[in-house]
Amino acid sequence: MRANRMEAFSDGVLAIIITIMVLEFKVPEGHDWHALTELGPKILSYIFSFVYVGIYWNNHHHLLHMVREMNGRLMWLNLLLLFWLSLIPFTTAWMGESHFAATPTALYGIILLLAAFSYWLLQRGIIRQHSSDSTIAQGFGKDLKGKLSPLLYLTAVLTAYVSPWISGFFFVLVAVIWFVPDKRIEQALHNKEH
Repeated sequence: MRANRMEAFSDGVLAIIITIMVLEFKVPEGHDWHALTELGPKILSYIFSFVYVGIYWNNHHHLLHMVREMNGRLMWLNLLLLFWLSLIPFTTAWMGESHFAATPTALYGIILLLAAFSYWLLQRGIIRQHSSDSTIAQGFGKDLKGKLSPLLYLTAVLTAYVSPWISGFFFVLVAVIWFVPDKRIEQALHNKEH
């Protein structure tokens, strides 16, 4: 199996995840703007999740360009990542329905934390293929974003019981950190070519 097949499969799963999230919206019973504003928490939770799935899609695409040789380990690590991401529609819906109650918000953070850990495992598996190539291995550097994100997710989980707005701040902060795709991959590939 080539990496582009795994990427195509992953793209399909991520597209389905976004589709499921948008299908959670029900048409409001009213026919004015007030009826639409009542969907505010659902819309906000959808925006969070849409951005997160988009960030994963973008960074995953870049990461898979690093695959030298597809193997069963990478396939299973990729499936683990997709498993956690596939739970985002459930937690998104629950968080929106509950108007960001503590437990649904905490669970949302736990799912994001587990997805981040799975992404890190996949990244490590791919980097391991390049252990003999110091250009690639060094290109990943200290992975500050990868180390900081789980700490921020854990903080979001714990603060959900204090205030969902504080949790939301940490969710937004992680999204801002990752919004620009991981430039280390592009740089490492560019250095290898020259």
